[in-house]
Amino acid sequence: MNTVYFDSDVSDDLRRRRVYAGQLFVISPRPRTVALCEFAKSMIQDAFGSMNPLEAQYHMPVEQYVSIVSPLKPQFIHHPETKTLLRDLVRDCGCDLNETYVDVPRLRMVTSDGYLTSGVGYAHHPHRDTWYSAPMAQLNWWLPIYGIESESSMAFHPAYWSKGVRNGSSEFNYYTWNSDGRKNAAQHIKTDTRKQPKPEEEMELDPQIRLIIPPGGVILFSAAQMHSTVPNTSGRARYSIDFRTVNLTDLRAGFAAPNVDSNPVGTSLRDFVRGSDGAPIPEDVVQKYDNASGAEGVLVYRPATASTAHDLQSS
Repeated sequence: MNTVYFDSDVSDDLRRRRVYAGQLFVISPRPRTVALCEFAKSMIQDAFGSMNPLEAQYHMPVEQYVSIVSPLKPQFIHHPETKTLLRDLVRDCGCDLNETYVDVPRLRMVTSDGYLTSGVGYAHHPHRDTWYSAPMAQLNWWLPIYGIESESSMAFHPAYWSKGVRNGSSEFNYYTWNSDGRKNAAQHIKTDTRKQPKPEEEMELDPQIRLIIPPGGVILFSAAQMHSTVPNTSGRARYSIDFRTVNLTDLRAGFAAPNVDSNPVGTSLRDFVRGSDGAPIPEDVVQKYDNASGAEGVLVYRPATASTAHDLQSS
């Protein structure tokens, strides 16, 4: 049974246990969450100039849209203000920054009616983040920047929490993805040929849960949750922020969601840094979750435009 907790006042320890059990949490907009979304909105609006970002797709070819949003995404990630706002948000939501490790906040855009569905605007098929080498103890945080509708939301598929799906995760290597797949996203405009884990059998996507929250609200869920991008038919682009956290105590103790069908190679744990000071997760902890054999690809993705891949560290 799936439960949605709205503005629950449970401790972060108990909240994580419930997320590991498949429950969903919604946090209403609060000053720290709104501040991060407002900062992202200001960057989006600056990038598009006088044009409405929600309707820009109707006024330019898709190649021009990609040329605007491609640099916008790393600019948001690596901006010093983004780092500060994210740290404040995580603390304000009850997490201990000495125990909580955070990856970079990603700026996403999902255009309407199939205008851009690949590369930087990739519309995610049903998947678990754990298919992509996310740890089973990962928590996902998702925030809409502008208002959303059911037709421009994301969907959770609760029937698959404890039911496995035949999928391509066993052919996914996180370290080769770092070396090849991530850096080439902007090259995929009409189609996306990057090999990514997908279901390899028919799925029943109903029943599904769509949570419609206001800008600055948060949906918190497990990386093991089956979820997908709803095909956007709202007529407006959807812009959102997502980031991930892990708790060091849970990683050491092995507290996590159950693994029903995820078998990728490698781990994304080296992408996370401690909220308090930007320190990486101790390597002895990472090694507990790293099943890669030898040096394959790149352990940590380091974009050419950034001085460091650990974006909560001081610049």
